[in-house]
Amino acid sequence: MTETLDGRVAIVTGSSRGMGRAMATALAGAGADVVLNYRTRQADAEEAADEIRQLGRRAIVVGADVSQPDDVARMISTCTAELGPPTVLINNAGIGERVVDAEDLSIELWTETLNVNLTSAFLMIRGVLPSMRAAGWGRIINIASTAAQTGGSVGPHYAASKAGLIGLTHGYATKLTAEGITVNAIAMAQIETEMLRQATAADPSRIPVGRFGTVDEVAEVAVMLVGNGYMTGQTISLNGGMYYTS
Repeated sequence: MTETLDGRVAIVTGSSRGMGRAMATALAGAGADVVLNYRTRQADAEEAADEIRQLGRRAIVVGADVSQPDDVARMISTCTAELGPPTVLINNAGIGERVVDAEDLSIELWTETLNVNLTSAFLMIRGVLPSMRAAGWGRIINIASTAAQTGGSVGPHYAASKAGLIGLTHGYATKLTAEGITVNAIAMAQIETEMLRQATAADPSRIPVGRFGTVDEVAEVAVMLVGNGYMTGQTISLNGGMYYTS
């Protein structure tokens, strides 16, 4: 039986647009109050918050760079003060600057990508764990990528950061399951977003189902994972058949 999200408080990082915004809105539609996080696009985040309020749920907007410990602490503190302790977390914030030649991958781009895509998830999980443990209930979802399993087209830095998220998912799931806290990942490919439209390698003909995925399809999976208390430590592949896990 799917658990109700009424009274739950969720934080979705990188939720001013695209998949993050769709997941935040879907969680609100399922009953949760939501923190929308942005780094540079405040107006988009405010617009998303207005949409959530029209659904009858509370929403606040918090600007924060989730790769920075102080920003993470401030966002969680603001969430707790204005909405209540967070017990749902979706680690969606990420970057993916494409590298054509492997020799062009700099230490600066490597470090930035790992910090934004992977270290941020660790910081967020560490920050919300006290409230989840106090509630005896929690849901953590890490947004990975099929690139973690295939290498992808962005570059080794991106693939490594997303593979790290899958490892992080397994590591925390094994330690938190007995406390009522589930940890899962969604590994996706070729979802139609602004980032995808800017990618020169994007090509729907490469996808077995014949089209790009939609942000609403990602949101459906996220809501399912939040509502299911038996699934943990899993990576859900959402890629139109581009990669099979058998």
